[in-house]
Amino acid sequence: MRITPEIYSKMSDNASPPSRSKVNIPAAFIVGGFICVIGQFLMTAYKNMGMDSTSAGAWTSITLVAASSLCTGMGWYQKLAKHAGAGTLVPITGFSNAVTSAAVESSTEGYVTGVGTKIFTIAGPVILYGCTASVIYGVVYYLFNGG
Repeated sequence: MRITPEIYSKMSDNASPPSRSKVNIPAAFIVGGFICVIGQFLMTAYKNMGMDSTSAGAWTSITLVAASSLCTGMGWYQKLAKHAGAGTLVPITGFSNAVTSAAVESSTEGYVTGVGTKIFTIAGPVILYGCTASVIYGVVYYLFNGG
């Protein structure tokens, strides 16, 4: 039997579960927003402790990354992501979850050959293209603003 694009599309539609976007979109919005509210709460708390904006922002990031890694290691982040979907992909916590998940999954292979080699499976491309983009943006900025 030759499978045409039309037949494949029909087979794919039949095999795919129905979309629950009416539930998933609000859940993602609420959870993602709540993570951001936690970040803003931390930022305000650190400022109230006497830190300047730069230090408060750094400590907020550190706290969110640590909390996300801890929650991933305990298996809580995945349970939240199951219900909240894309809402858990708020950049800093989602990135921390991705790196920690790779480390946890490969920990049985040892620290060097497992964790050491696979921890940057997801983070590596992000770091590479982030650094490359920052160099390009810096050159463009320099060319248009004269340094």
